[in-house]
Amino acid sequence: MNKDNEIKHEHQHADECDKYTHNHSHEHTHEHSHEHHHHVHCDCGSDHSHEQAERSINGAIKFRVEKLDCANCAQKVEDAIKRADNIEDAALNFSSSLLFVKTRSKESTEDLRERLQKIANEAEPGVLITAYDRNTQGNAHEHQVQKSEIFRLTCALLLFICGALLQEELCFAAALAVSGFPVVIKALRNILHGEWFDENFLMTLAAGGAFAIGEWAEGSAVMVFYEIGELFQAYAVNRSRRSISSLMDIRAEYAVVLKDGIEQKMNPEDVAVGDIILIRPGERVALDGVLIQGASSLDTSALSGESLPKEVEIGDEILAGSVNLSSLIHVRVDKEFAQSSVSRILELVENAGSKKAPTEKFITKFARVYTPLVVLGALLVFLLPMLLLKDTQYEEWLYRALTFLVVSCPCALVVSVPLGLFAGIGGAGRKGILVKGGNYLEALDTVDTVVFDKTGTLTEGSFTVGEITSDKLSEAELLRLGAYGEAYSNHPIAKSIQQTYGQSIEKERITDFEEISGRGIHCRIDGEDIYLGNHKLMEQINIPYKKNTPIGTVIHIANRKEYLGYILITDKVKKTSAKAIEALKKEGVERCIMLSGDRNEVVQAVGNELKLDAVYGQLLPQQKVEKVEELLKTNRGRLAFVGDGINDAPVLARADIGVAMGGIGSDAAIEAADVVLMKDDPLALAEAIAVSKRTKRILRQNIIFSLAVKGAVLLLTVFGLSTMWMGVFADVGVTLLAVMNSMRALRS
Repeated sequence: MNKDNEIKHEHQHADECDKYTHNHSHEHTHEHSHEHHHHVHCDCGSDHSHEQAERSINGAIKFRVEKLDCANCAQKVEDAIKRADNIEDAALNFSSSLLFVKTRSKESTEDLRERLQKIANEAEPGVLITAYDRNTQGNAHEHQVQKSEIFRLTCALLLFICGALLQEELCFAAALAVSGFPVVIKALRNILHGEWFDENFLMTLAAGGAFAIGEWAEGSAVMVFYEIGELFQAYAVNRSRRSISSLMDIRAEYAVVLKDGIEQKMNPEDVAVGDIILIRPGERVALDGVLIQGASSLDTSALSGESLPKEVEIGDEILAGSVNLSSLIHVRVDKEFAQSSVSRILELVENAGSKKAPTEKFITKFARVYTPLVVLGALLVFLLPMLLLKDTQYEEWLYRALTFLVVSCPCALVVSVPLGLFAGIGGAGRKGILVKGGNYLEALDTVDTVVFDKTGTLTEGSFTVGEITSDKLSEAELLRLGAYGEAYSNHPIAKSIQQTYGQSIEKERITDFEEISGRGIHCRIDGEDIYLGNHKLMEQINIPYKKNTPIGTVIHIANRKEYLGYILITDKVKKTSAKAIEALKKEGVERCIMLSGDRNEVVQAVGNELKLDAVYGQLLPQQKVEKVEELLKTNRGRLAFVGDGINDAPVLARADIGVAMGGIGSDAAIEAADVVLMKDDPLALAEAIAVSKRTKRILRQNIIFSLAVKGAVLLLTVFGLSTMWMGVFADVGVTLLAVMNSMRALRS
């Protein structure tokens, strides 16, 4: 099977353990199950685990991590924590400076933090682990650190300038001592822990070697300007993190709660379910709820990426993160803050960076191999000329070797690549596309087959009764039987029949209700056996039925003796579906396929209208999984399945990339899918792929630019045409440029 281990799901096959509940079906096998039936995960032991699935680490305790210089440092700290006692799993996200830790047994958060701090200090001295507080960015300490760093490096720079003006070696030595002391200490600590080859070691060796051969000015310059560059780099990275986080932070700072006629301004986390909150024009909605007074327009762009205002009236659902545009409204809170849409979005974005993309993992591994190789290269630059050439001066070749070391630092790559992915995820989020990890963002670039669910994905999913036909009963009587037969269902089709009937249903008149999987319903209404479903149900009970029915979803109705008639349900194709297929083709998707439980004529009609490459109808839920598996076997790239995320969980789990449509109101969607399109628009998938391609282009630019500049300067160094000053630019300057380039992904 053409299945990339990087993006396999932790969910299990539906057909491997038959623990999925059955959907009842009419003429189409309802692509959505009833509300009282839910998908159940199986325990069959089949291993389809996602290599990075555990990176989300459900139930983890979160901490903020400060003074983290690069992704390599983050990896060292993460590895050390994962080896510690009582730690089940850990993930340190360099881009968001968040540490996720799951323990095997209970441990107080403060005791755990103190223990983690000791571990971090041993792995990467100077790293600070603090308590997590979503209301702060955790930068107060870093601001203080930056002030002291600025003071220290200003002194070092002044000493260097004095040395340059006075040609005083003691000034150069003092500048080196002031600027290089932390670097040397880190290098020595790392050496004691067996970590020889990092940038601290390289810079210590380069500066010390320059002093040893009498290049006092250049030796101190390397350290002073390296540290100044590191300060700028830290500032650029922290500013980038804050930019991404602030764009994604769509929480309201407060909620105005109405209690006994008195308005109280409260922290959203302290508001209880059932409280009434007031939202004035211009204010952001703090919690999810239901509108109980007033009418207004809401800006939901922060949630869904939809630019047009949404009109709301009494009874409508209001989601946290929306902005009230026009008039005062009263909302009854129906979810506490931790369960609100905005909280779930923030949780998802924070977790996203802990799922490392292939490029990011490659760069981390590359850096570990690259640095020792460059040290070996520098050694050869010094030794080979001494052995092979006559009349060589060891000072000259040692200088070239030391410059070689300065150039070699892989900072530009190990900083800019994870930051670029994080920015890409943030840029997608601004468009209403939630990507659950850098691995999925990268994977979208290689999607060549997209498989769509029909109902609610390519079609509106808002069903209406189009026709009622009966030779035995009046239309009203057949509709009554349909409404009573569907009385226990919350499926959109059932609701459309109930709404058309428009009268209250006396459920005590309904007995022996039974769902027949893949076929329909059997129940007794007023003591009479009634069957509602598709043609398979009619054939099962041996009742001749009307076969030449119009295109649409047909619900046949019969009793034990005879066929009573049918109800035709219609569903319109979404306005953007055709544009979505066209846009996907432009983005390089080769096949657009639709799966449906609906009858073949309906499916084929939709397929023809949208110019799909293939359509498959009359599929049971487990048959959809089987069909996706067949497609995976013939697929060259990756396969994405797009569904509603609630009832398509088995198929979402089986595809390379599961994409949930309009799922921000659904916990099941966020759980099952790898990508959530918050606006109910298939066109957003093409936008997601475009963001992925743009982000990967930026990553490639950073990799090629960094390696090209370093390669060029290294080559010049070997031939004696570069200086340590050029080496500092090739390291620090390239890193800064790469970081700034990575931020373009935020504007995807």
